[in-house]
Amino acid sequence: MSFTAPESSEKTMAMRVVAALRDDIVSMALRPGDIISESDIAGRYGVSRQPVREAFIRLAQQGLLLIRPKRATVVKKISPDGVRQSRFIRESIEVEIIRRLAAQPGPDAANILADLIADQESASSAGDSRRFHLLDELFHRTLARLTGVEYAWQLIDDHKMQLDRVRYLTLGASSSQRAIAEHKQIAEAISRADPAAAEAAMRAHLARAELLLTQTISDFPDYFE
Repeated sequence: MSFTAPESSEKTMAMRVVAALRDDIVSMALRPGDIISESDIAGRYGVSRQPVREAFIRLAQQGLLLIRPKRATVVKKISPDGVRQSRFIRESIEVEIIRRLAAQPGPDAANILADLIADQESASSAGDSRRFHLLDELFHRTLARLTGVEYAWQLIDDHKMQLDRVRYLTLGASSSQRAIAEHKQIAEAISRADPAAAEAAMRAHLARAELLLTQTISDFPDYFE
């Protein structure tokens, strides 16, 4: 992968490196404890070391990298407290989103959500966990868009990285089928214009994060602080 382009500024390239590295860390392509270097990453993405250095600093601020002066940079282990805080932020925002949407769902909401869920079922049946994760994200982003507050999803996205690392470790046929069933409950409550049921379904859906955290700490103890 190369990010070089004549019109690209160093700042733009740094943001692209941030996005690519974040994706690698969250998806477990780079695992907790892995050692990375500016030169290796610069070579991987075809950029100079300056945007990589800026990306490292940004990702360290987000709690994904540990920069040690005169020593190797390391992918940080997952913070259980960070996972719980991510869930708190996400639940606080998404519950308000779902209440508003279910109160006034609009004429197209049910069909839009049904199509997204059908795509999720297809990805799950194919065993494509990567595609399923992207469609899962799209479902929740679409809830915000249908409510007219898509920027709220960006706020969630900026703070849910630790939670996403746990989710990637637990992706599989059973977890995707459970998520699909929960998405259907959310969508059905919206189609009935039932804010209380939609909120209850969303809270139950997001509460699963604590179970996932307990499971992954048990299965992958070396990946956690």
